[in-house]
Amino acid sequence: MSSEVAVKTKRGLTVLDLVYISIGASLIAVCSWISIPTAVPFTLQTFAVFFVLLLLGGERGTIATLVYVLLGAVGVPVFAGFGGGVGILFGSTGGYIWGFLLIGLIYILFTRLFGKRIVVKVAALILGLIVCYAFGTAWFMHVYIQNSGKVGLITVLGWCVFPFIIPDLVKLALAVVIARRIAPFMKGNQS
Repeated sequence: MSSEVAVKTKRGLTVLDLVYISIGASLIAVCSWISIPTAVPFTLQTFAVFFVLLLLGGERGTIATLVYVLLGAVGVPVFAGFGGGVGILFGSTGGYIWGFLLIGLIYILFTRLFGKRIVVKVAALILGLIVCYAFGTAWFMHVYIQNSGKVGLITVLGWCVFPFIIPDLVKLALAVVIARRIAPFMKGNQS
């Protein structure tokens, strides 16, 4: 590895780590712009979060997700529909975006405790997705009730979770297949 790439930052990240994190955040942004038209349209944002965690490892993948969220927070149009700004992060669906960070933290915890076998990684991502759904749904209900009045849990799950379960599991499977094919070709792979 060249001396330029091996130079570490104060936080212990190499230049290569920073490049991978930047590419990961960019990939999440680009995938959030890709909308698949179905009865309930969905983006490839969740796919990118899964993929980045699997390919870059928990720490770099979670930092890439944080960079993505922070870019959106300052107004860069990285969210679905080319949106950006704190209004989206603190709006009714913002909890699902914050939930992406929870997926990363759960992934880090699981892979540190139970190793980096693929079954552990997939279990961590599935649990992370469930936590993301729960956090995002609670957030949605809180904001919705403040702005529009009462709404039932089943109604919110019908709007925000049930239509996305199968697509998200398909995205997870696709992320696993693609990341496993690409990982052997990456320098400094920590996945």
